[in-house]
Amino acid sequence: MTNRSDYAVVITTTDAEDKAHTLASAVVNEKLAACAQVYPIASVYRWEGKIEQDKEWRIDFKTRSDLVDKLAGFIGEHHDYDEPEIIALPIMGGSAGYLNWVTAETQS
Repeated sequence: MTNRSDYAVVITTTDAEDKAHTLASAVVNEKLAACAQVYPIASVYRWEGKIEQDKEWRIDFKTRSDLVDKLAGFIGEHHDYDEPEIIALPIMGGSAGYLNWVTAETQS
């Protein structure tokens, strides 16, 4: 396993599966992430002073750390939430082959 912090997972959510897949495809097409995983989740959160519970679709984008700001901007521009979740977590380790693939798939 390779220890690297040159990579990140960027997380966001949407309220519909089709929106999640559309956003995931657009990001990968733009080479801002090598891949995106889309899956259903249940969210509990406070919004405008009220506790909300919703079914959402989470997207985990695997990318290079130097693309995080550009990816976050892209998500913000293409998202329909007033304040979308955009969280970046460093990848502290991973297989060299996988991380090399992430690099190759996010090159212009």
